Amino acid sequence: MNDAQTHSYGQEYIPRDLPTENIPSDGVAFPFLEMGTSFVIGLAIGYVVKKSFKILLFVLGAGLIFLYFSGADITGQDLENKVSDGVSMFQSFTGKLKAWLSELELSSKAGAIAGFFTGIKFG
Repeated sequence: MNDAQTHSYGQEYIPRDLPTENIPSDGVAFPFLEMGTSFVIGLAIGYVVKKSFKILLFVLGAGLIFLYFSGADITGQDLENKVSDGVSMFQSFTGKLKAWLSELELSSKAGAIAGFFTGIKFG
């Protein structure tokens, strides 16, 4: 019986080799799970940033539509003040993120940045 085996119900089972060109040499299917802590933190931050940005845009759009149909008087100055408040909050967040990255070593920085962009991609 070469490579084929016969089962009790009379059908032949021929083992086939699975393609291995997409599997890393160490056999890990998700290599980012073996990255360092900074990669995982960057991944989480990137994922949350993208999801929260989508939610923010949805809420902002729904709020503007509601205000438009309710007949509320929205001036450009009010809208500009709210946008500038949001920009200042985002700048404080990026300042804290830059401070955290400056405390890391070079390899940790690279892992955190790679994790952040991976989180943005999958988010």
